[in-house]
Amino acid sequence: MINNKIAILGSTGSVGKQSIEIAKLHNLKVDLLASCSSVNEIEKQARELSPKYCVLTNEICANELKVKLKDTDIKVYGGECDLNSVIEESSADTAVNAISGFAGLAPAIACAKSGKRIAMSNKEAIVIAYKFLKEEIEKNNSELIPVDSEHSAIFQCLQGRANNAIKRIILTSSGGPFRHKNREELSTYTSKQALAHPTWKMGAKITVDSASLMNKGFEVIEAVRLFNVTPEQVKVVVHPQSIMHSAVEYTDNSVIAQMGAPDMRTCIQYAITYPNRMPSYAEPLDFAKLGSLTFEEPDMNTFTLLPLAFYAIEQDGIIPTVLNATDEVAVKYFLEDKIKFTDVFDVVENIVRSFENIKNPSLNDILLADKEARERTEEKIRFLAQI
Repeated sequence: MINNKIAILGSTGSVGKQSIEIAKLHNLKVDLLASCSSVNEIEKQARELSPKYCVLTNEICANELKVKLKDTDIKVYGGECDLNSVIEESSADTAVNAISGFAGLAPAIACAKSGKRIAMSNKEAIVIAYKFLKEEIEKNNSELIPVDSEHSAIFQCLQGRANNAIKRIILTSSGGPFRHKNREELSTYTSKQALAHPTWKMGAKITVDSASLMNKGFEVIEAVRLFNVTPEQVKVVVHPQSIMHSAVEYTDNSVIAQMGAPDMRTCIQYAITYPNRMPSYAEPLDFAKLGSLTFEEPDMNTFTLLPLAFYAIEQDGIIPTVLNATDEVAVKYFLEDKIKFTDVFDVVENIVRSFENIKNPSLNDILLADKEARERTEEKIRFLAQI
């Protein structure tokens, strides 16, 4: 048996839309759809899926959606507080948290408080506040299954095996569209070029982070948090074909890897159906056609945000929060073509390395650090770009 009623948070984004495909494939009831402001898209989804609830966190857009859906029995709510309340009220067994960025933290905690399985695509909540999320998961008999392809792979490789037998986690990276490029070349690339990922179809922010290897840095932090290993036990390897999604090396030097076509629907489905495996949309692997798989070291000297992530998790405290906040702001300005790609590297590193740490932060400390980091990043970028 698989969970038969789900909530999809961030339903109009890339992972959200693919989650809907999974729901339709396996005849799962969607109880709740949530997004920020995509009125027309979520109306279309609501009419197709007939959820009990729809939430848009932008209240003006929510009011517009209420008018559009007034001929249905769907309950429409607006605002972040309403979203968290509706999550707890929803009878969904599983919530796919595909909300991007810091905004995904409160909904993740709401999912945990209501005892739901969290199919977790939002890595930021894990990067910045996993301690607090984990407390709610344990207290309320919830569970978290990672959706990121790499962490889904690691999770699968660990099934039936003792975590204390882990020697290393091998975290694979496609290398993004700018693999083998130097610093001078990176400074000339536009947001359009950064969004042309060679193997994965993702949202804009995560695609830019993949191009800078910042996303891989966040995944290092995520791996440390989720699998209770040290930063030294995480090894990043560039694997351009994106077939081996990650691997675990055990104390006897055996390596167990998870492989498959680069299709996020596989990871989403596994998080929803775990521990069962079901037919999926993913293409089967044909090893003869693949020919060969290649691996190489990441260029830490050029892609400096990856070693910065190792610095952040070694410092821990509020520094991972600062890393996430500064990157969110810097990438937003890059996507608007107001700063250069390499400015993202420089601004993020400057703010992170100059930030005073709090080693054992409260949740309020984390919220304040997020706010201050964003303000300092905005100020630095306005000066840099003369905005």
